[in-house]
Order: sequence, then C-alpha cells, then structure tokens
Amino acid sequence: MRITSATFLTSAPDLESCPEPTVPEFAFIGRSNVGKSSLLNMLSGKKDLAKVSGSPGHTRLINYFTMNENWRLVDLPGYGYAKTSKKDREKFQGMISEYLTERVGLSCVFVLIDARHTPQQIDLEFVQWLMEAEVQFVLVFTKTDKLKNSKVEKHMEAFGLAMGPWCEVLPRMFKSSAEKGDGRKDILEFVGKALG
Repeated sequence: MRITSATFLTSAPDLESCPEPTVPEFAFIGRSNVGKSSLLNMLSGKKDLAKVSGSPGHTRLINYFTMNENWRLVDLPGYGYAKTSKKDREKFQGMISEYLTERVGLSCVFVLIDARHTPQQIDLEFVQWLMEAEVQFVLVFTKTDKLKNSKVEKHMEAFGLAMGPWCEVLPRMFKSSAEKGDGRKDILEFVGKALG
C-alpha cells in the first residue's frame, strides 16, 4: 500500500471527544521512549507528522491522523512513564483502556516493543491485558538497527516464549527501524490487507 496523503485530524482527551468512527482505525502504543513518533513518521513518509520529543512520555492525548483519506492512524499515550504523577498515570490508563475496549471502528492495535531489551514485565502485562480484553493486536519490535539481527531474533523469540503460558497462538510480529525504514512495507501491507 502506498501512502498518498497523511494529515493531522484532531487530538482528543478522552473517548467521548474522539471523532466519529467513519473509517477504520489502527492504533499505536508502547512504553515511553520506544520510538513511536519516529515510527509513525516513517510509516507516513512525513518527517514531522507526529512530534518527536527528547523527553519520554510526551504524548498526553489521543492523536488522530487521516491516511489516504480512508483510514486513521491513532497515536496513543505511552504506558509506564514514571515521571508523571500517579493521578496523571491513572488518568492516562483509564483513557487508554476505555479507547481500546470500547472504540467502534478500531481494527488493530500495534504494540511497540524495544528490540534492544529482553522481555520487559510492563510490556508483557500490557499484552496479556489486551488478550484478556479480546483486543486484536500485533507486535512491532522497534530500533532493530541498534543491534545485530541475531540478537533481535533472540529477543523476539524470548518475548514469544514469555507469552507462552497465557497465549496459545502468538500474534503477528514485525521488525522495524525508523532510521533505516525497515518494516514500513510489511506494516503498510498488513494495514492494506486489513482494509480489504
């Protein structure tokens, strides 16, 4: 699938403020500092579509982008960022869980995992929660250019093994590097097929 247009639509502080679900939505979420904004910019082909911040935990709203005028890319706040207050964290978590479990038109959630690390408990807990809530998701391992491919494969395999006790069929897994453009074709192809 080719991206012919990518435009910012709106930011919403909660589910009620989200735009009418007139087209399919693909949401992106991950731990703070996982490289989400860079990935979104790489996918869209626009360097400044999503704001890349030097400080983690920058996204505080549900940000909507209209792609090719027939689907939406949704940038969700990151989870697990310690520098926000407990009250703010709870607010974000409530907003995120409400969007993920109740949003009409949500086609799939892309959960971003930092490929440089062995499986992190916070990522596993979030993925397990998605499974229990019956939310359709895939995994995207980011920053793959930062280490050897054999190490990336090892970390991906370890993540799959860690999911084993509560997951019969593993989700689709993608490798990506925003810096090199790796994974763009595969992810957009997946979205294209989902759009039918």
